[in-house]
Amino acid sequence: MNGKKDIDPASEDLREEDDEASLPELDLSEAPDGTLAAGRAAIARAVKHAPVAPGVYRMFDAKGDVLYVGKAKNIKKRVMNYARPVAYDARIARMIAATVTMEFVTTKTETEALLLEANLIKRLRPRFNVLLRDDKSFPYILITSDHWAPQILKHRGARTRPGHYYGPFANAGAVNRTINALQRAFLLRSCSDSFFESRTRPCLLHQIKRCSAPCTREIDFAGYTELVREANEFLSGRSRSVQKELATAMDDASATLDFEHAAIFRDRLAALSAIQSHQGINPRNVEEADVFAVHQDGGYTCIEVFFFRTGQNWGNRAYFPKADRALEPGEVLSAFMAQFYDDKPPPRLALVSHDFEERELLAEALTTKAGRKVEVSVPQRGERKELVAHALANAREALARKLADTASQQRLLKEMTETFGLARAPQRIEVYDNSHIAGTNAVGAMVVAGPEGFRKNQYRKFNIRSADLTPGDDYGMMREVLQRRFKRLLTEAPRAAGTEQPSPLVGEGGEPRSGVPGEGAALSSSITRSPALAALGHPLPQGERGSAQVVSEDDERDDSPWPDLVLIDGGQGQLKAATETLAEMGIVDVPLVSIAKGADREAGRETFFMAGKSPFKLPPRDPLLYFVERLRDEAHRFAIGSHRARRKKDIREAGLQEIPGIGPTRKRALLRHFGTVKAIERASLPDLANVPGINAETARKIYEFFHEQAR
Repeated sequence: MNGKKDIDPASEDLREEDDEASLPELDLSEAPDGTLAAGRAAIARAVKHAPVAPGVYRMFDAKGDVLYVGKAKNIKKRVMNYARPVAYDARIARMIAATVTMEFVTTKTETEALLLEANLIKRLRPRFNVLLRDDKSFPYILITSDHWAPQILKHRGARTRPGHYYGPFANAGAVNRTINALQRAFLLRSCSDSFFESRTRPCLLHQIKRCSAPCTREIDFAGYTELVREANEFLSGRSRSVQKELATAMDDASATLDFEHAAIFRDRLAALSAIQSHQGINPRNVEEADVFAVHQDGGYTCIEVFFFRTGQNWGNRAYFPKADRALEPGEVLSAFMAQFYDDKPPPRLALVSHDFEERELLAEALTTKAGRKVEVSVPQRGERKELVAHALANAREALARKLADTASQQRLLKEMTETFGLARAPQRIEVYDNSHIAGTNAVGAMVVAGPEGFRKNQYRKFNIRSADLTPGDDYGMMREVLQRRFKRLLTEAPRAAGTEQPSPLVGEGGEPRSGVPGEGAALSSSITRSPALAALGHPLPQGERGSAQVVSEDDERDDSPWPDLVLIDGGQGQLKAATETLAEMGIVDVPLVSIAKGADREAGRETFFMAGKSPFKLPPRDPLLYFVERLRDEAHRFAIGSHRARRKKDIREAGLQEIPGIGPTRKRALLRHFGTVKAIERASLPDLANVPGINAETARKIYEFFHEQAR
């Protein structure tokens, strides 16, 4: 194939993503931050200025951090209850004791207050609220309509491209499996428009019978349009009619002894059956619904969500919200659903396993947000009850698995503490690795792990950029990575007298994760207004006394960015380079361990190096060895992936930077329009001139550059 890739990269990016949520840290402290009397006095002072209207109230501690966000039909009446000398549970008592001031925001209705409360909780992440820990946007299947040969692809984010959207799906894996099956059933293209336009022969997907190849006119317009129609009908819930049509066509082909076409229809029917088998359960009478089931055990809460659209099951997903163990299942579910739909369109029906006090209010708020009626129901019998029972069983199993995994992780961390002689079980482990090819495209990688597993939102990559670094110098690369990582860490999260101070994560590739507004800083800079609130015309709060933090769901407020253990992929030389680098910066209390592969680079024969200790090995089948290998391999995978992405970009853009007048903006425009450098090379002069941002003179330079090279 002359070294040319015969498949569009966009069509092969169907890898499953890790959507697994982790268990939250439990707040087991019983002692209040202050005294109940002081807290009640502070609330009593705030009550004097509380409005007699619907709205949202916020409680702040002495540091200015938001403790709690609540809503009320009558703010003054609700807040007054906190100031009364009555018995409260431990959670409320700690919250009242820590309160030093309050702020209020009024709304027109209690429904608006509920929407504003959910928006503020997700942005401010108060200590005493139920917190949704994983709210990534859900993927959809998109069949485009802006091309004569529509494309099928996975889509996340704003639905701005013309086409038909189907979903949401619970995770990327469910979308990828469905798209793969749909390609076998309906032979729709998944390649990008630029790749499509540049084809002169069918690609590999056509050869393996996953595309009808409209790019080279292997199928005519009418035939491809029919395939698109069948796919849209199938995804719209009319799967039985589509299967009936295919079965009839297969029988007709068999009757005329056209067994080749009959086999094609047979394979398509088998692909449709595979889709339905992956969906597990399909309701008979529920067209569009989300099913929520909550289960509590061991102080943790699991909420399982099933998605049903067009009468088909589009997958399920488990969430583990951060909630006080004293809260009832219905209370957790109520707060969870309000945050869950803050940035997602609600379906017409939401089925819940537990009733809660504000169910009707939540339904009214979702109706306002969606602009159509939304029902929140607790089914008592029939098919709907069966769906909720199925979701509840999944919630119970998911929480049991997570608790078992967490217990195993804790045991491994305890073993690691004893083996490496650490002062305490590590809460933050950083693993470093480098990757390059003959010194080119060099990158360093840092992965982070903790008691809950890998913290993928805290991974960092470092593009090696030292001009005086000898290509291929692994020791020099490691020095540069550690210098940049810990120099910034010392600047933004200094430790006084050897003590760790909580601070936002720092490192290459991202800004600190928390804002540090001062007294009375504007909240509008830290809180994103929800679409529902914008539609209601509701103003954002004007004053925020606390640090309005926008942090990732897996980050805990009290996490320190300083590692308890640093693992390095390498031998004694790498350890020496790392130790000297940290010592030059005055850091001598961070444990360093290097892991060297055996003579034949076989897994299970690793040698461990630590300062002040003789090299040692772990038994071949030791669970701790497997655990450390997994940490090292994850760093290696991330380093290799980052390196390949950079190398791919360089290869993709090779040649363009040599053309006079082609900067980053025009380079992006050309690649966005044509897809590949090869397509730019084959483009005619008029085609180049039609690219946005490319004038006639620049088009001529590009054309002459490639054609002079060809000569």
